[in-house]
Amino acid sequence: MTEPLLHAIGVAKRYGAVTALRDASLAVLPGEVHALLGANGAGKSTLVKILTGAVHPDAGRILVRGQERQVHSPSEARRTGLVSVYQEPSLIPDLDVAANLRLSRTPLESVRGWLSKLGIERLDPAHTARELPLATLRILDLARALAIEPDVLLLDEMTAALPADLTEKVLEVVGGIRATGRSVIFISHRMLEISELCDRATVLRDGETVGVVDMNEGAAEEIVQLMLGPGGINRPEEAAPAAADVQPADGGRPVRLSVRSVRAGTRLQNVSLDLYAGEVLGLVALEGQGQDELFEVLSGSRRPDTGELVVDDRVVHFRHPADAIRAGLVYVPANRVDALLMQRSVRENISLPFSAALRRWGPIDMSGEASRVDGAVDRLQIDTRAQSEVRRLSGGNQQKVTIARWVAHGIRTLLCFDPTRGIDIRTKQEIYRLVRELAGTGAAVLLYTSELEEVQLACDRVVVIFGGRVVDEMPAAIADEPTLMRAAYGLPPEAGAQTAGVKA
Repeated sequence: MTEPLLHAIGVAKRYGAVTALRDASLAVLPGEVHALLGANGAGKSTLVKILTGAVHPDAGRILVRGQERQVHSPSEARRTGLVSVYQEPSLIPDLDVAANLRLSRTPLESVRGWLSKLGIERLDPAHTARELPLATLRILDLARALAIEPDVLLLDEMTAALPADLTEKVLEVVGGIRATGRSVIFISHRMLEISELCDRATVLRDGETVGVVDMNEGAAEEIVQLMLGPGGINRPEEAAPAAADVQPADGGRPVRLSVRSVRAGTRLQNVSLDLYAGEVLGLVALEGQGQDELFEVLSGSRRPDTGELVVDDRVVHFRHPADAIRAGLVYVPANRVDALLMQRSVRENISLPFSAALRRWGPIDMSGEASRVDGAVDRLQIDTRAQSEVRRLSGGNQQKVTIARWVAHGIRTLLCFDPTRGIDIRTKQEIYRLVRELAGTGAAVLLYTSELEEVQLACDRVVVIFGGRVVDEMPAAIADEPTLMRAAYGLPPEAGAQTAGVKA
């Protein structure tokens, strides 16, 4: 058998009472794309951080080309030939692109070449990282890693924040690395990507390696069984909730939120839509079509240039996110770091709205607060073993905390921007079921997702934005992936396809 390019043996890591890894092993061969899979909290990200020197293991061995290595820092890992692109962007927000590249000693021209291959032709290096969309930051992180030409490239949920067009470019580039004899460790919860791209998959469960699978016919079902363990879900498709019941858009229900001819910046040109009480309205768009600006306007972090918002039959003007919250619009962003106090506890993060709602100084009703927080934790099944600090939780449990905050506070209108990005199938199931439950109690939910195949799992109705405008609207029952892709690219529906037509 060919000697592994990278071999991790018996790696373990504890954080206080929490065991992140107990016995993880991984062998990556030269010239292969190797999937690293597992449910949220299985230990994938911890193992990647150990391999790249960001975290020191408590036990285990790491061999590169047969030689044992002690990797004490990311810079040392780079010299060894191991480079990672983590789930969250690693650029310093207040520095411009050029300064970030100088910090990592990465040549600008080399990065520009990779950016072009990855689908971004023009990027002003004078822009600060804070000004760039999340998808652009992820691509920039990848281009910076590729410019180093590592022996092993570790990608942690690389495609989770990307629209379909950029995802396709990334997969092409990753697949092309095989021919160079170098390797890629690929973490993703998108089974279709894993099946098409990867040669083998190592599966972690509860911090242990539970199997290595060759990617052939039937591999997806075997992987899901390994991830979920005894008593788990039997087939991958069963990991999703049943599709939402289709009902008329209004159904006699009141309009909770009305967006009227809203324009903001250069991308959001003219968007109008209605969101009804008791409805989950899906929103689909490729990168840069105005969806970011729309959610910024709705959540109160940006003022529209023109147009108006109507909430519960009242025209509103938001100057601050607190204004949106008072009006009943609460926001769950894709980037969990933006929403959480990472070094505070689960309880403190969930109870933030209670503190913010105080209108005068005085004692907080601790028992009432505790009851509502505990209820939200139980409802979302949040793993609180590491609740001394939210940053110790898995990505899926962190996202549950951002939602639990509003469940405890009470929800009238929930704005969700790609809430299941980088989350395992079981946690996605829980979040989508919760979204349906909230709609069943009369709440309104606006749900943007970059995973088109999941639109029908949670939504009643879908609108598609292209070029900053709503170009199509349809019931979720007919919003399959090919139909949504055509609309998202601004193409007319296929002959004979059902559609509700364009909403001006």
